[in-house]
Amino acid sequence: MEFTDDIIVLLRQNFRERDRMICVYTLNHGRMALRLPGVNRTDSKLKAISEPFASSCARIYIRRNATIGCITGGKLKNIYPNIRQDIKKMEMASYFCELFYRLTPLANPNPTKFDLLQNAMHTLENYPVNQIIAPAFLLRLMQESGFGLKDKPVLEINEELWDNIHTLPFDNLAFLNDINVLDLNKTRYVCQRFLNRYLTYPLHTIKQLELATASQIQEDLKEFTLEPVFS
Repeated sequence: MEFTDDIIVLLRQNFRERDRMICVYTLNHGRMALRLPGVNRTDSKLKAISEPFASSCARIYIRRNATIGCITGGKLKNIYPNIRQDIKKMEMASYFCELFYRLTPLANPNPTKFDLLQNAMHTLENYPVNQIIAPAFLLRLMQESGFGLKDKPVLEINEELWDNIHTLPFDNLAFLNDINVLDLNKTRYVCQRFLNRYLTYPLHTIKQLELATASQIQEDLKEFTLEPVFS
């Protein structure tokens, strides 16, 4: 079977001498494991497609009854250069990708989840990092996975903030003028409890859900007066 699909790379690792294995989330086929033969050669034209959180339209071939496909061609759509130049953005992008790798089933497509990941990457690329995006992303992924709490505010979290976390575009969250530190930490606690229950071992990027202090929040808020990198 051969088809084309939009993909976002969640992780990669070298395989043998010249190949790479990647895990991707696709628009129409869900999470998949793919191999790129010969991509580590210096003259390979597909190397950029295999980089973490790169977005591409890829041509994929899967043999009958096989569980791992092969990328035979493709066109890079976005490599997210601004994310790659900022360590905080790199860490949060890795957090998004690890959540998708750990919490989405194989071969179970969900276009809404794909849009969630794509929108989160777009926000990181164009706007300053905001601590509230990390729990907001997981809460929305939980909602799409059947574990949602959107209509059930917990721990007496401010209802307006709770609704905004679930519904507002990520770039609007990035320019909030005031964040209640206690409520933010409560949302992170809810996320940590969910991950502790449903994951067999901790995320490598769990630091994105560490509790914040008021001074850390105020330091981040200083960045919100910056203009977007792209209009």
